[in-house]
Amino acid sequence: MKYCTHCGAEIMDEAEVCVHCGCKVKNETKDSNNTLATVAKVFLILGTIAIGLSTFLIGLAWAIPMTVSIFKKLDNGEPVGVGLKVCSLLFVNTVAGILLLCMRND
Repeated sequence: MKYCTHCGAEIMDEAEVCVHCGCKVKNETKDSNNTLATVAKVFLILGTIAIGLSTFLIGLAWAIPMTVSIFKKLDNGEPVGVGLKVCSLLFVNTVAGILLLCMRND
């Protein structure tokens, strides 16, 4: 059980709205996933730029498609597969891959 941040009433864990006062309940899981997604996107971009500069643009052949695919999935609220997360960890940016692996696929 959790508590409404507005009135303090006890509410169900899955509740989107407080049944006592009608205020929208903040969902910490979605907020933390949004934050992780934003930070992962930043590191994916940085990793793609680093690969482009260090491999004289050859590495962009795999970095750009993976980054674009992950961006589309995160923006559309679709789950990102574990394989794609691991590939981003290995081939684009380690930090972004770890953040993506930490995200929940709800």
